[in-house]
Amino acid sequence: MSGERGEGGGKEFERVLEELRARIANGTYALKALLPPQRELADEFEVSRDTVQRVLRELKSEGWIESRQGSGSRVVKRPIHSATYQQVAPRQRAALGPFIARAFTQQTVKLDVFTLTSESLDAHIRLQAERIRLGRFHPQGEVFPESIELRLLLPSELLTLPYPRVKRAGENQVGEPTDDELQRQLQERLWGITRRHTSSLRAALRDLQTEGLVPSVSVQVRHVPLAPTFKLYLRRDTEALFGPYEVVERPILLEDGTEVEAQDVLGLGATLTRFVNDEGDPDSPGSVFIESMQAWFESCWNMLAETA
Repeated sequence: MSGERGEGGGKEFERVLEELRARIANGTYALKALLPPQRELADEFEVSRDTVQRVLRELKSEGWIESRQGSGSRVVKRPIHSATYQQVAPRQRAALGPFIARAFTQQTVKLDVFTLTSESLDAHIRLQAERIRLGRFHPQGEVFPESIELRLLLPSELLTLPYPRVKRAGENQVGEPTDDELQRQLQERLWGITRRHTSSLRAALRDLQTEGLVPSVSVQVRHVPLAPTFKLYLRRDTEALFGPYEVVERPILLEDGTEVEAQDVLGLGATLTRFVNDEGDPDSPGSVFIESMQAWFESCWNMLAETA
């Protein structure tokens, strides 16, 4: 995704995709509800129907909607990571939105993240950055961070990852790209997603410091030679979210519009489990989990990772 994609370039595609994801997540389009017709969406977002169709195909491949000829597109799943409701502690099945929101209600924000891409994190960081921006100018008694420190651990781009991986049912036809060529494009698409969202969240946080809204901001990104089988979000010494990546088969759209059947993982749909540090019981499951995963993160950060 590092280049142009679809009508108006990748930015238009991503703008519409992220907005529809958000509407599914916040209940604007409820479960089993129909999305507006393609022409209506195209008019609203001022894009072509081709762009809308590509967005709907992507949402379908990610598992959020089902589309039937003549019946429109219907919501069949809501992204766990994108939930915005506030959860009551210590609920174990968790969502990323409330986790990041809790972190940003503290004067000192310290987050450590290990993930395949930074796509989910970027969306919620930008949401909190906008909350701070609006809140600083229109304060309502909220606590805003004085310091933000984010350490982001990502897989090295030198790795050959096990996913996404091309899944072919038969032989390549004459003139078709080879499996190796498609695999290379899938990998570059993945790295493009990561580069774009990492740059986006870095800019969102640094802008807060540039605008004088948060006095101290530190964003460090390092690459580690590990293929993530899980994602990990740590609020240092406080709480953690842990979610394994489930491998699925789904079509993936390449920049040129080619649809590739592939084995992939859906980070936005990963089930997250929440662990809370029990300061009164260092041997509680939550305390032990956070201590052990923090130690794991530190060891990878200091001994295996290279600065991006």
